[in-house]
Amino acid sequence: MLDIRQIRENPELVQTKLDLRGAGAYDIQPILALDKQQRELESTRSQLQARSNEIGKLVGEKMRSGTAPNAPEIQTLKDEGNIVKAQLNELEPAERELKAQIITLILQLPNLPSDTTPIGKTEDENIELRKWGDEYIPTNPQILPHWEIGEKLGILNFESSAKIAQSRFVTLIGVGAALERALISFMLDRQIAAGYTEISPPILVNTASMTATGQLPKFAEDGFKCAEDDLWLIPTAEVPVTNLYREQILNSEQLPIHHCAYTPCFRREAGSAGRDTRGLIRLHQFNKIELVKFVHPDTSEQEHEALVQNAEAILQALKLPYRVLELCTGDIGFSAAKCYDLEVWLPSAGKYREISSCSNFKDFQARRGDIRFKETGKKGTQFIHTLNGSGLAVGRTMAAILENYQQPDGTIQVPEVLQSYLGRAVL
Repeated sequence: MLDIRQIRENPELVQTKLDLRGAGAYDIQPILALDKQQRELESTRSQLQARSNEIGKLVGEKMRSGTAPNAPEIQTLKDEGNIVKAQLNELEPAERELKAQIITLILQLPNLPSDTTPIGKTEDENIELRKWGDEYIPTNPQILPHWEIGEKLGILNFESSAKIAQSRFVTLIGVGAALERALISFMLDRQIAAGYTEISPPILVNTASMTATGQLPKFAEDGFKCAEDDLWLIPTAEVPVTNLYREQILNSEQLPIHHCAYTPCFRREAGSAGRDTRGLIRLHQFNKIELVKFVHPDTSEQEHEALVQNAEAILQALKLPYRVLELCTGDIGFSAAKCYDLEVWLPSAGKYREISSCSNFKDFQARRGDIRFKETGKKGTQFIHTLNGSGLAVGRTMAAILENYQQPDGTIQVPEVLQSYLGRAVL
């Protein structure tokens, strides 16, 4: 959430940065107008409260000096006091309503892009920073798409899943299920070894939790909500893990905090009609290992780079070719100030596809969730910086393995680092 003081004191700068996300998409003028009204009401209320206090003091002084309680001058003051109280009773709810309207509008504003985020309008203006693993790109011209080879091997079943639920669900069978389990264990083991503390959080969260991380109100149509409860199926473990610290004040000595979590994730993919309708790339239910960091503002940029390296390490261990993109202002996520995407090579498509998005939210989520920290020996508190990234999306990793490790005879070579987890070298 953006700071109302920043909007009020630097409106041109805030509007300029918001326009970098898409000219005309966000307008802070309604917020400024409501803020002006609220502050005028606040000023009037303060003056009335001061007068009310003054009247009470005057009445007390006159009565202590011997003036009778029913004297005309006392009654005049009391009458004025009643009028002032009535005015206060009208102003206070009006001021609360204005504050609520301001918060509602601010919650609809995205984070401001970092000064180092490249300026651009669409994903076509993202910057490719580096590639890795060109030598591992397969040369077999007969590679089948992962869904075809998976169904041929009898390890993926989409048809029965559509009967059980609907399209964009999958059932993993036999070594398909075992491969996913192996990937989850491998990814968690690697991230724990890198210094992350594992979390197994709830996968149902309340509206406050979704709002704190920026999923609500912006992405309500993309979520699955339980009709009779204030509970949502999580779109990512980022939501419950971040909210572990909601409305808390941490000590600076506790920072940085690094967590990793495996969870199922659920998304309607409301804005992706007609895209990736086959395979494991865009499902309504999928598994993911999430990396979440809570860090001091002074170290968040370095922590962000380290987070990307932690995600890259998984792809390198699996020997899957990938590239790293720095997203431009028109393509970064709603809550992100800066973002890097990792894209893995999919031979059947002949292109790289996103497998991890690593974002620095700075204090955006911390303001929404009221997550602060206090430095020893210093007064006051500061908002923490939060970061997160996939380490990795499990289904997309499986898709990349089924294609990049596909052999001419139709078998799948198991990546060396997974063989001990899976207990076999070939699928």
